[in-house]
Amino acid sequence: MKDFIIPWDDKDMGTPARTGKPVHLTIDGIAVTVPTGTSVMRAAAEAGIAVPRLCATDSVEAFGSCRLCVVEIEGRRGTPASCTTPVQDGMTVRTQSSRVKKIRRGVMELYVSDHPLDCLTCSANGDCELQDMAGMVGLRDMRYTPGHNHFDPSGTGARSQSEARLRMPVGEANPRYSPKDLSNPYFTYDPAKCIVCSRCVRACEEVQGTFALTIEGRGFDSRVSAGGAADDFLTSDCVSCGACVQACPTATLQENSVAELGTPDRSVVTTCAYCGVGCSFKAELNGDELVRMVPWKHGKANRGHSCVKGRFAYGYASHPDRILKPMIRARIEDPWREVDWDEALGFAAARLTAIRQQHGRKALGVITSSRCTNEETFLVQKLTRAVFLNNNTDTCARVCHSPTGYGLGKTFGTSAGTQDFDSVEQVDVALVIGANPTDGHPVFASRLKKRLRQGAKLIVIDPRRIDLVKSAHVSAAHHLPLTPGTNVAVISALAHVIVTEALYDEAFIRERCDWDEFIAFADFVSDKRHAPESTALLTGVNAQALREAARLYATGGNAAIYYGLGVTEHSQGSTTVMALANLAMMTGNIGRAGVGVNPLRGQNNVQGSCDMGSFPHELPGYRHVKGPEVREIFEKAWRVPIDPEPGLRIPNMLDAAVEGTFKALYCQGEDILQSDPDTRHVAAGLKAMDCVIVHDLFLNETANYAHVFLPGSSFLEKNGTFTNAERRINRVRKVMAPKNGYEDWEVTQMLANAMGAGWAYTDPGQIMAEIGATTPSFAGVTYDRLDELGSIQWPCNADHPEGTPLMHVDGFVRGKGRFIVTEYVATDERTGPRFPLLLTTGRILSQYNVGAQTRRTENVVWHDQDVLELHPHDAENRGLNDGDWVRLASRTGETTLRVRVTDRVSPGVVYTTFHHPDTQANVVTTDFSDWATNCPEYKVTAVQVSPSNGPSDWQEDYSAQAVQARRILPAAE
Repeated sequence: MKDFIIPWDDKDMGTPARTGKPVHLTIDGIAVTVPTGTSVMRAAAEAGIAVPRLCATDSVEAFGSCRLCVVEIEGRRGTPASCTTPVQDGMTVRTQSSRVKKIRRGVMELYVSDHPLDCLTCSANGDCELQDMAGMVGLRDMRYTPGHNHFDPSGTGARSQSEARLRMPVGEANPRYSPKDLSNPYFTYDPAKCIVCSRCVRACEEVQGTFALTIEGRGFDSRVSAGGAADDFLTSDCVSCGACVQACPTATLQENSVAELGTPDRSVVTTCAYCGVGCSFKAELNGDELVRMVPWKHGKANRGHSCVKGRFAYGYASHPDRILKPMIRARIEDPWREVDWDEALGFAAARLTAIRQQHGRKALGVITSSRCTNEETFLVQKLTRAVFLNNNTDTCARVCHSPTGYGLGKTFGTSAGTQDFDSVEQVDVALVIGANPTDGHPVFASRLKKRLRQGAKLIVIDPRRIDLVKSAHVSAAHHLPLTPGTNVAVISALAHVIVTEALYDEAFIRERCDWDEFIAFADFVSDKRHAPESTALLTGVNAQALREAARLYATGGNAAIYYGLGVTEHSQGSTTVMALANLAMMTGNIGRAGVGVNPLRGQNNVQGSCDMGSFPHELPGYRHVKGPEVREIFEKAWRVPIDPEPGLRIPNMLDAAVEGTFKALYCQGEDILQSDPDTRHVAAGLKAMDCVIVHDLFLNETANYAHVFLPGSSFLEKNGTFTNAERRINRVRKVMAPKNGYEDWEVTQMLANAMGAGWAYTDPGQIMAEIGATTPSFAGVTYDRLDELGSIQWPCNADHPEGTPLMHVDGFVRGKGRFIVTEYVATDERTGPRFPLLLTTGRILSQYNVGAQTRRTENVVWHDQDVLELHPHDAENRGLNDGDWVRLASRTGETTLRVRVTDRVSPGVVYTTFHHPDTQANVVTTDFSDWATNCPEYKVTAVQVSPSNGPSDWQEDYSAQAVQARRILPAAE
């Protein structure tokens, strides 16, 4: 397959790379030097010598089952498999002797004798390793007559005429033939084409860590199994990550898209637009038609791995729901009218200009996107600061990880995670709190599970029993199922044990942190009120289990903290982040591989949207707008004055809109009506505005209240960069032309110019150059540099020209690490007789955020509706059974959904996802938020659950309004 934009060597080397002392050997007369432990096969590949193989690939460990890679080694008897034979100093290898050639042809004959010879019509034709290897070994004839094979030569499941020699009646069903498994919506399993190389099984074990596949049977009856006798690929433990499909050397496991669209002939390396892991993919195409997304082996975030979303759920980009023409309407009660770009932008600019003249420049604002590129986000915040002339900019990052920026900024001096994902390979103790990596960040979870299988220990702090607590070949050493809202109390109790038992690292603290602040913190946390026994009733966590977890974290070796929205989306989100930073500093778990404080970002560019200055109080690079020296940098670059006063956050915009002082909003790539808390209030604020501009792929929920719709471009249709959870800046490369005609940065520029801005960017690389010129942490970032290195972790500057994988190695960015007293303050949201349960929310593997993308793919097979998890005790008290419709009500609102009775949640706790707008889980969440950042408290809502026989009044009203708001007038002839 031809690589279109892949400047790096992408060849499969047969077996994984090794590190060690150099070993010198000779292969086919060529001198080769490779590290100790390297296989003969890989050493040959390093010398440019291809050794035939079927069971070997460099993504999994060598297995040595196919025997096609045999070689001769001088001084040794027999013909060992080159994939499992390590090199030795002075070794002399022959890969092309007549003896090994004869053996290989014999092996290939046996494989081909039990394989359908339908190459011309096979979906893997031209991309089949069995086909390639047959040619490579020179197989031109086959001595064996087709017999009682696993495939059906007739194509009907009947026996062939040639099998009459076995005295079986002609036409009798073939007992060894198994039909295709078509259950999975994305790929097919055809047992007839399986050569039992075990690559799929090993990929499931070693790469994914799910252990869903096995080889059942023995000898000639061996075949791949996806579970029990009644299981298929859909009902088994398979998570559809695609590792098995990628590993398969034949068409046994094949993408349906390849069967339909043909073998791709070119590829472009780009970055996934789902979660914050930031996986690199090869988008493989026929012409300009995307055939498949294949995880790129050189991607430093994913190392060749993927999940069901990034691997398969890209079909939304061509979904018929997608809006490709601009639309406008005078009032939100009117139907939409399709117009050309000039009319839409002129309409929007005229309204914005009139509002600014009538209500002042601060009546306008923007919301940037955590799904769009850094360059696009930079321009949106520039629009409000340089064109609207205010700081009214916010982003979805504030409603998820703004406490990360605040908490880590205060303690460490920089608003981002401290490690790279590779660091997990050196973790001895992983503390996962408020995160569900197997669902939210599955590729990172696979890497973590691999480390756990190697012996690392795991502590899980979560109200639910997430999969990491106990799953195939992985279990947590400690699960602390805390009551939602008590994070700070639990972390303080851990710190209490570490301080009172003198488990802290005094040398590290004295050298790297402010010792006096530590003494003050230690005095605070050693108080008996923070002891595990004192907090157990409040937190619901067993005191002895907590003490053991604290000792493990402090003394177990390299200890790393991984946290998610279950930490930040609380009224004390910022306090919890600072408490985690305290925990890492007091134990010396900062500044080297395998440790650190690592936020698992939710959306693909949450980190980047923060970096680009999307918050109302910060310019790009986390510099406060009040700083005259910072404003001067941008005033010179943009030639406009920068307002020194912080602008409005999203909830402030909505409040001001209801009050009548905020009138216009440009919202790019976010759906605040579904994603933000207290849905009724969001709707009221949007409805009160005079001009709402939605720039997106689909008529999302927010667009119900919009006056202008500007069609967006998907990640496949644009150039730019994303920044993932490890601060890694990855290139996004255009795979196809924008279906709407423009990339998103171009649309923002056209809107700005319609208001007289005079911007003249011709390429997103120019925007990145401006980012680098104004933002110190991006000073060394250019597209050429990114293409050369593959990716860069900021800060990247003269001191760190290739980026910074590990932060705070020799000292904290702020100088001395700062210990901050973290007093537990209970949330104002309380349970009571009317609302006795606590609701917490989260995500599921197959869906993403508000579901706008994944709901428009086959991922709905796994999750077609939000469901409410309820403990059996609470279900019994309410007379509820699994699958019943229930009413979920809070002080804020109510909705209905189906219930799932499960002990994954504790008594008194309920859980649901927020992926489907017909449920709108956020109609019940409150407007309470983090004290420092206004990050909403999604994770703690007092609710009641009761039987229901249909949708709530609100759901019916909402559905009717949505239908009315999405009417589109027929195009004029």
